[in-house]
Amino acid sequence: QKREISNFDYLMYLNTLAGRSYNDYMQYPVFPWVLADYHSETLNLTNPHTFRDLSKPMGAQTVERKRKFIQRYNEVEKNLSAQCHYCTHYSSAIIVASYLVRMEPFTQTFCSLQGGSFDVADRMFHSVKSTWESASRDNMSDVRELTPEFFYLPEFLTNANHFELGCMQDGTVLGDVQLPPWADGDPHKFILLHRQALESDYVSAHLHHWIDLIFGHKQHGSAAVEAVNTYHPYFYGDKMDLNNIKDPLIKSTILGFVSNFGQIPKQV
Repeated sequence: QKREISNFDYLMYLNTLAGRSYNDYMQYPVFPWVLADYHSETLNLTNPHTFRDLSKPMGAQTVERKRKFIQRYNEVEKNLSAQCHYCTHYSSAIIVASYLVRMEPFTQTFCSLQGGSFDVADRMFHSVKSTWESASRDNMSDVRELTPEFFYLPEFLTNANHFELGCMQDGTVLGDVQLPPWADGDPHKFILLHRQALESDYVSAHLHHWIDLIFGHKQHGSAAVEAVNTYHPYFYGDKMDLNNIKDPLIKSTILGFVSNFGQIPKQV
């Protein structure tokens, strides 16, 4: 409010308070998608329609998608299994490694998580636009957010190490990440404009809504249900008292679930 700290620094501070760290891929700092425009030739940061709706989680970015997740939540209740909107997470070791796969040590991390090799080319992170469309609209098992690198590190967008990442079904050979038209194919320009978007007046005025979803009172409980923002119970690591779970199989299942699929940050 006083313009004495950037939105980037504030988000890093909140991540740290919530127990997130660059040293833990399972609890890596999480940052929001801030833009919804990955198709225009020029980026207009004065137009509200350029931006993602920060008051809603990734699963509720479109009316149709939101309706489907609410339907899932209501149907689960009848089946007596874990009631939640999302069975996948917005930040996990595999999501972090997939975003940063073109740089070491993330390349080796990604391959080890994948059983020793790269993923099928069509599932690899190859385009900012298609990843946004998947996470915000098209894929019901994809609600991922971003990592801090999207706002300061152009190197992760280029395949400088010439890794053989495979070939997609349409014949496209994977190399550098495909950037939106407004970036003119330049990773440095993408990072510059993306950071400007993060620090824009629109995001500054609405960022607190996203913080409520990830770190605040809409993280769990009735406020989370109302906000279409509930995840599988195992994701709430600090709410699961593992010491009281006597069955070693159940305990190992929960720990494996968290390590593979992500963990909700501590509530700030």
